[in-house]
Amino acid sequence: MAVKLQLGNATLLFGLVAGGISSAWADWSAITQVTGFYTDDVGIFSATRRLTRDGDPTQPALDSKLTGQGGDFVFDPVAEVSNSFGNRLGMTTLDLQGSGFIYADHSRYNHGALRVQAKQAFTPETALLLRYYYSPDLFLGENEERQTGRFLIVGEEVTSHIWSARLTQALTPGLEVKLLGRFGLRLYNQAYSERNMDFWTIGPHLEWKILPKVKFGLSYHYERGLADGRNQPQYEDDVSYANHYGSVDLDVELTERLTLMLAFHYERNNWTSHLQGDERNGAYENVYQGEAILAYQATDSIKPYFGVQHSRRRENFEADAAVNTNVGLGVSAEF
Repeated sequence: MAVKLQLGNATLLFGLVAGGISSAWADWSAITQVTGFYTDDVGIFSATRRLTRDGDPTQPALDSKLTGQGGDFVFDPVAEVSNSFGNRLGMTTLDLQGSGFIYADHSRYNHGALRVQAKQAFTPETALLLRYYYSPDLFLGENEERQTGRFLIVGEEVTSHIWSARLTQALTPGLEVKLLGRFGLRLYNQAYSERNMDFWTIGPHLEWKILPKVKFGLSYHYERGLADGRNQPQYEDDVSYANHYGSVDLDVELTERLTLMLAFHYERNNWTSHLQGDERNGAYENVYQGEAILAYQATDSIKPYFGVQHSRRRENFEADAAVNTNVGLGVSAEF
């Protein structure tokens, strides 16, 4: 479990992550994990948590009215079961994971997600991962609807269905490349149904152990999203986009037990609306996020860490950016 305390615009985290707690019956294994957070903005917390190359970095459109909603304490429980077995093609691993965010005071933002995946390793160097991700009724905040023409304040919710495939190929013992492809649906509640969207993503990932104690990661995604609103000019609300996402990370073993992990993520949303009166007509959004974590392997199962995270996102038609700084101190334990 982890606890975060806010100091001004910064967030301080103390905690214990219970990871790798597993048991096995027959050929199945189970893993449970729970983390606690303090966030200084519940309106942006979920989006920030998913801004990783293996998450859902291209978020639903976040209007400025949805950010700046105040801080809260958030629990993040995770439960996972998996099984591996051999077959004619090699080794198959099946995995089922449930997760969620539970807010102490802003319970309207509570939500869960389900992930189902299968990985087929054809050889030690080549594998294919298939994944389905389901996030129902994610509350984004109170927003202005367009469908009545009266701009009423109504809660905005979105349900996401995402199917993805990752083909992994090890080129050398220290160099691995992946090709990601995915297709998804974002379905909004009726008041915002013009934002219903189909999207697809493609991009390469690279992981390279450039030195015995230095590991480098690089990834790029291109994504195209098409919203129903592009064919509904009466709402003046087309959130269709062309997205470019890049991520770079570097892990350095400073000593046998001390590791420094650095990461930087960048996202560019080019809104493609051509509707007159739509604030996103000809607009774009930039998202920057940097992270640094220092981890110490105290024992085989205990790892304390200290981390800093800073993110900034701004649409060019907005006067101010949404900025968030997190400072973390914690420990992970495996049993």
